[in-house]
Amino acid sequence: MSAIPFDLHALHAFVAVCEGGSMIEAARKLGVTQSAVSQLIKSLETQSGMLLLDREFRPSRPTAAGRLLLELAQDLLEHAQRVNERLLDASKSEIAQFRLGGVDSFSATVGPAIVRALSKNAREISLWSGLTPTLSEQLQRRELDLAVCTESTVNDSRIEQRLLFSEAFVAVVPRSMAVADGDYRKVFESLPLMRYTKRSVIGQQIERYLRHIGLDAARRFEFDATDPLLNLVAWGIGYAVTTPLCLWQSRHCLDDVTVVPLPASQLGRRNFFLLSREGEWTGLADEISVITRQVLEQQISPAIQAVLPTLPKDAFSWK
Repeated sequence: MSAIPFDLHALHAFVAVCEGGSMIEAARKLGVTQSAVSQLIKSLETQSGMLLLDREFRPSRPTAAGRLLLELAQDLLEHAQRVNERLLDASKSEIAQFRLGGVDSFSATVGPAIVRALSKNAREISLWSGLTPTLSEQLQRRELDLAVCTESTVNDSRIEQRLLFSEAFVAVVPRSMAVADGDYRKVFESLPLMRYTKRSVIGQQIERYLRHIGLDAARRFEFDATDPLLNLVAWGIGYAVTTPLCLWQSRHCLDDVTVVPLPASQLGRRNFFLLSREGEWTGLADEISVITRQVLEQQISPAIQAVLPTLPKDAFSWK
């Protein structure tokens, strides 16, 4: 890397001399001695290798090189001032600029509310969506500042993980299908299961849960997104096991489906974790935790319960 040709203090002093007409006026403006201004100008000339002031005149006048530097210096000093202001903003607010990643269902539902709530204090916000393994890797490579994932898989003591909330797995059947007294197995026997792909964390979690409750369905249909899966349920083609947040993500299907509660189990819940680097973004992580709970408690949960009254009361949990 090449050396910086001059420092900003010296450049600032040079501009002050040219604009003020003398070193005395420049010294007064900068709040330093005339000798200090003279030394800064000499160091600037030494660093640049050019004579910048013609001292045969009283007061000194800029040489041809000096006039060119004066023309270019203003933009450079203004840019330096903007950089300084942004650094000051960042020191006052931890969230002047941040990059948040989340699994698709979180980014599509809770994510916009987080952006709206934090937009007043943040100059730049990036919200990414993706799969848990990818988000974890992006956080470790510092491509993300915080990530909301659905599995605690990061084996790195420098990464802090806090449980944001959990949601229950539920079955979803076509609204035309009647489920008497919670006898969901009879309905499931008459329809094929619309599965999430095993490549996804939610697909793996649901498979573990289905084995746990003894539900063995033939493997015929697999999807890597909620929309096509729920569309097929809404059309009466099959049933699915999913979560309330995924349902809300694809809420255009809710008028045509019915939720069937499944047996309660620790394996029957999907946990959301907020990941961040130890000692970094602590204040922002606290804010995101509060906003997430408020959005789920006050907006999403009441709205989805109104459309799907059979949704379990403990669909979302913070314990």
